[in-house]
Amino acid sequence: MITNTQSGTNIHEIAEGIYRINTPIRFPDGAAFSFNQYLVADDEPLLFHTGPRKLFPLVSEAIGRVLAPERLRYVGLSHVEADECGAMNEFLALAPRAVPLCSQVAAMVSMNDLADHEPRAMADGELLALGRHTMRWFDTPHTPHGWDCGLMMEVSTRTFFCGDLFTQPGGGEVALTEADILAPSEAFRQPMDYFAHAPDTAAILHRLAGEKPQTLACMHGSAWRGDGGALLRELARAVTSAAPATLAAVAA
Repeated sequence: MITNTQSGTNIHEIAEGIYRINTPIRFPDGAAFSFNQYLVADDEPLLFHTGPRKLFPLVSEAIGRVLAPERLRYVGLSHVEADECGAMNEFLALAPRAVPLCSQVAAMVSMNDLADHEPRAMADGELLALGRHTMRWFDTPHTPHGWDCGLMMEVSTRTFFCGDLFTQPGGGEVALTEADILAPSEAFRQPMDYFAHAPDTAAILHRLAGEKPQTLACMHGSAWRGDGGALLRELARAVTSAAPATLAAVAA
């Protein structure tokens, strides 16, 4: 469903009660990119990613097609960046009961100061009941980047909110795909590698694979449906094999 004809912002249900909000953008050179946010519609609604501050009118308008934005209870972020939480305080002002949802590190080093409402700091493995949906938090420091990084999965639908993992170029016109997203995301990553390549990166990806996600809610590009565990293991292999060459190039 197109929610704004000028921007092309749209919203689609990718799993039961879970909606992808997508806004495509185009750069002056003609290249396209996209910003996605994910809404879990429930008794205690959750928005994961706010998008940059300038997208707030578009994202809140799209949320309004499913539920009143004022009902939001949680506004989640993987790590502190503009596309993750740029519009955080705008949403907190709109939804008086809403609180930021983030890792304990993010709360300690950033959100206790940046956010206008006190954050809910999640522990690794902690469950959060929203009503029909339950979210599980995973600490993923430096995966793909940021000491404060964490990710979430909705346990009943096995929908993994994977943030910057599997970032794809283009406008993300297809809301939910079963086509290959690893190859385009790896081609996009290589020229300006955004992975930290920390010692535990592969182990973290394998741990997430063990959760057997069935839908990957990517922040940039299409969401994906299939054997998410297998795809995460493939990503671990790709990142691990690329890391030595990347680090050698930096050292040179």
